Amino acid sequence: MSEPSVTQLLIRAREGDPGALPELIGALQNELRRLASAQMRQERRGHTLQTTALVNEAYVRLCGQTQVEWEDRQHFLAAAAQAMRRVLLQHARDRGRQKRGGGWDRIPVNDGVIQISEPGFDVLALDEALEKLEALDPSRVRLVELRFFAGLTVEEAAEVLGRSPATVKREWQVARGWLYREMQEGEESP
Repeated sequence: MSEPSVTQLLIRAREGDPGALPELIGALQNELRRLASAQMRQERRGHTLQTTALVNEAYVRLCGQTQVEWEDRQHFLAAAAQAMRRVLLQHARDRGRQKRGGGWDRIPVNDGVIQISEPGFDVLALDEALEKLEALDPSRVRLVELRFFAGLTVEEAAEVLGRSPATVKREWQVARGWLYREMQEGEESP
């Protein structure tokens, strides 16, 4: 679907049109499946959620939002990625995972860069670190969600956040470093 059509659906959703979100989900189905697939590749082997279920659960969460403020395709996809992250976190908690990913293979965060390309990345530890960062700097958490979970480039994230790419690049480096240190400290705790 072309950008103007997506924009029109987003405007309709902001105005409270109940049919806009289902149309928007249908229009962006391939992109949403790609996001969900990327997030599922980061999960442990044998995960019981499948890509389609993750997209559907994210859709339910997006429908439950009372105040919709998506401005463009990237903004909506970032919100969808955040919803998917929350679904996966809730699923992990519901399955009774231990605090630090019991039964998963631990994959260290190296060189100050968050790397989750290997199955079994400890998403619960990352979420715990993000909650701590949110208390200190909510704008950096938003940036991490856009870059890490939604997969936006520095330029795309800058556009969504209304900041310059240079500022976003600096903030991304700081956020990654902070998360790296926080997760390293968490690994060392008993």
